Amino acid sequence: MTSALRLPALLALSMCASAMSFERTEQRVSCNHHEPLRQPLFGDLHVHTAYSFDAYISSVRRDPWDAYRFAKGEEIRIPGPGGAESGTAKLARPLDFVAVTDHAEYLGQLSVCTQDAGRLGYWWPHCVMSRSDNLWVQLYAAEWWTGLAGQKLDAAEPSFACTLSDCTAAGDDAWRRIQQAAEDHYDRSADCSFTTFVGYEYTDSPDRQNMHRNVIFRNEAVTEMPISTYETGRYNFPSLWAGLREQCIEADSGCDVLSIPHNSNLSGGLMFRTPESDVELRDRLDFEPVVELVQHKGASECRFDRLLGMGLDTEDELCDFEQVPADNLAMLGTVNGVVRTERARPVGLEDYARRNMVRNVLKDGLAIAQQSGVNPFVMGFIGSTDTHTATPGASEEYDYSGHLGRRDAGYRNVQDHFFSNPGGLAVVWAEENSRDAIFAAMKRRETYATSGTRPTVRLFAASELPDDLCESSDAVATGYELGVPMGGELHGEQSLNLFVSAQKDPGAADRPGVDLQRIQIVKGWVDSDGAVHETVLDVSGDDGNGAGVDPADCSPVGRGAANLCTVWKDPDFDPKTRSFYYARVIENPSCRWSTLQCQAAGVNPFSDQCAEQAEQANAAIRAEMDAEGDVYGKCCIDPGTQSFYSPVVQERAWTSPVWTVPAASTR
Repeated sequence: MTSALRLPALLALSMCASAMSFERTEQRVSCNHHEPLRQPLFGDLHVHTAYSFDAYISSVRRDPWDAYRFAKGEEIRIPGPGGAESGTAKLARPLDFVAVTDHAEYLGQLSVCTQDAGRLGYWWPHCVMSRSDNLWVQLYAAEWWTGLAGQKLDAAEPSFACTLSDCTAAGDDAWRRIQQAAEDHYDRSADCSFTTFVGYEYTDSPDRQNMHRNVIFRNEAVTEMPISTYETGRYNFPSLWAGLREQCIEADSGCDVLSIPHNSNLSGGLMFRTPESDVELRDRLDFEPVVELVQHKGASECRFDRLLGMGLDTEDELCDFEQVPADNLAMLGTVNGVVRTERARPVGLEDYARRNMVRNVLKDGLAIAQQSGVNPFVMGFIGSTDTHTATPGASEEYDYSGHLGRRDAGYRNVQDHFFSNPGGLAVVWAEENSRDAIFAAMKRRETYATSGTRPTVRLFAASELPDDLCESSDAVATGYELGVPMGGELHGEQSLNLFVSAQKDPGAADRPGVDLQRIQIVKGWVDSDGAVHETVLDVSGDDGNGAGVDPADCSPVGRGAANLCTVWKDPDFDPKTRSFYYARVIENPSCRWSTLQCQAAGVNPFSDQCAEQAEQANAAIRAEMDAEGDVYGKCCIDPGTQSFYSPVVQERAWTSPVWTVPAASTR
């Protein structure tokens, strides 16, 4: 770095404590570890426990307290494939922050059905079915539950159990317990070792089309009760925002809140509609600064069909990563290896909605802004697990115990949920591990998503950056001084430079992380005619490094990089056009969770004898556990016949975008 640039960077470093401070809205002591230039914190903001019907009817009995204990590194018991709590789970590395987000619609009803045998509603037949240990009875109960909140064709209607018992009082009690669990595990001491958020999931999904949001409160000031589809009606997430504004933001109680959309890949095109009013536009921008880009039901960045050799408004071949064949929540409807619903059928590119994929949404936002002056889709990225086994952060391929209780425990994982994955993580750049600091990071979108591993990634954008910034000890301070971090906006710039750095996931003590292969820049822009475009460029590393896996045991072959860094200048930057840029960090190839579990059962997806091995493994598991159907046949799927599946994956991270806005434009 030149001396002329080093001095401002050092001055910026000294000023960061005040210039970048966040507003503190809660009573707590200051953290001992406070980093003015911010630190990466890893978390999970999508977690279900036994307070959610789809967890409970899958034999999960762990509550919010258990989920937080697990996130902090303690071992908990989880269901085996027979339903009994015959397994255990433990994180190799604790998380920094977590929100339990049980379904708002079912808190009172499920509590009546499961918590107190003295309630008359407890003995309503469907409640009895929900407590059954029989898998098929549980599945019938699940169908009943989904209908109650309008997730099928009929409108939402509470259970008759609520006529027999007071579901409102039961829900109020469950909501208080959720808040208490978050308070009990929030470290308010100066150690700041673990942060919890009070939250819930808003579950609007008519005809299984997912429009769900995770509602995350900033502090202990929350709404009196969760706002659910019973209050908003179906197809009406804008009413959720209106309720949050009235009951939280404008309630003069210190309440602040955001909502995080997830699984747009399963929304049938309904998640990101163009705002239909100025109020809807304002609320989308205010309440949804980040989107959950990846979780156990698939990735929502972009979509590329390898068999067709084409993508959904993209030519990016890496968009085949963890794609689910269907476009709705019925993708979970496989039992004993057989798909039990027509709604789970694969959906071809011609019928798959463009805005199911977030990259297309970001591009459309640019086009809308060119016409209206306001971009409704300015969203950063996070990942999470959506665990329904009370195991937040259980996102490692090598230790994946499933996220759906008994339904994907043990052998059922490969048999019934082969196209699911361990989920991702949310990463924020925050001064300290506290609610206010993390919440502020999400509001300004200084976040990134990972597919489950833990690389450290930074991105800054500016009109000018020193070419040698990667060699500077003041790189981060310079980035803040001269530009904006991931999630930021640049207005009226005449050129565009990006600083991107990535350090590999160090891994756990007994299992090192995977080397990095490359850093890519994903650019989207709108031209003068209103047409949207994208390009993906490799800017650091080498995709031809020869790295891979040993097919015998999945051990890594070849080397990559421990660290990658670059300062990249866009040679095609047009100051008169709107654009966005984000970084995608790609790891070397590694074996998918399914490959590891197949090999552990003696079935090698890489072997010419895979089919014979699968038959032997099937016979063994049927004798051992009374398993039904073809258990290990999916291990032998030929990836050459599949649009998306591969036995080998490349884990990745996605930074939140930065946006450029022409000088003459307003937002």
